[in-house]
Amino acid sequence: MIDYEAMAKTIEERISSRPDVALILGSGLGYLTGEFQNPVSIDYSSIPGFPQATVEGHSGRFVFGEFHGVSVTAMEGRFHYYEGHSIKDVAAPIYLFRELGIKHLLITNASGGINRTYSPGDIIAVTDIVNFGFRNPLIGRNNDLYGVRFPDMSRAIDCAWLKRLKAKLADDGKSIEEGTYCWALGPSYETPSEIRAFEFFGADMVGMSTVPEVIAANHCGMSVLVLSCITNMASGILKEKLMHEDVVKTANRIKPRFSYIVGKALETLEVE
Repeated sequence: MIDYEAMAKTIEERISSRPDVALILGSGLGYLTGEFQNPVSIDYSSIPGFPQATVEGHSGRFVFGEFHGVSVTAMEGRFHYYEGHSIKDVAAPIYLFRELGIKHLLITNASGGINRTYSPGDIIAVTDIVNFGFRNPLIGRNNDLYGVRFPDMSRAIDCAWLKRLKAKLADDGKSIEEGTYCWALGPSYETPSEIRAFEFFGADMVGMSTVPEVIAANHCGMSVLVLSCITNMASGILKEKLMHEDVVKTANRIKPRFSYIVGKALETLEVE
């Protein structure tokens, strides 16, 4: 088994206090840590046994600090199954957060829009997930220290947290759309036929991450909020070819709005 306790001890030796919430920052979204107060960064490579990020736009480090008055840690770079990581490694950060005593998880990602009412640059609150990766980080021996053998997934997203965020945005005359996120393995983008199939199964957006982390977080009993940046329309929705460079460009374009919404989400966090 992966020694998450040893990983946590390595981190605790370098930080002054445990954070209340963890953020996972998707492609092109790592800039958010530049707004942290009193930041402390820890490279993944300095944590024994911890996986390494390989994707462009993912720097591969934790940043600890304060953001909107909340003690946070953020992952600049997540792990994807398509990189060759095991599904256990993809979910490893969640169990490390659990060892650090973190109970709240805010996940961000870049995704392709399937719902035709979406446009590139939209930020969508995920309300449910579809696992078309057909991989589950809980397969294998269960560690009862983290969660039960058969965790409930009927409320994978913390609806109360999302409701508070929507109310906070409404106070400013703002709103956020909602939708269902579908996980596909990648790294190739989906075919038009696959997108039609995902649409039939109720998916509003598609991406190559997030679902394993949501499953693991529910296993650990963490509250989860997911914000998805629509960086492009999915294959077949528009005629343009899909390129990773466009994903990063769109993420850069919506920086102020994304930072604003993440900040509001933290302001509505109910810390025990």
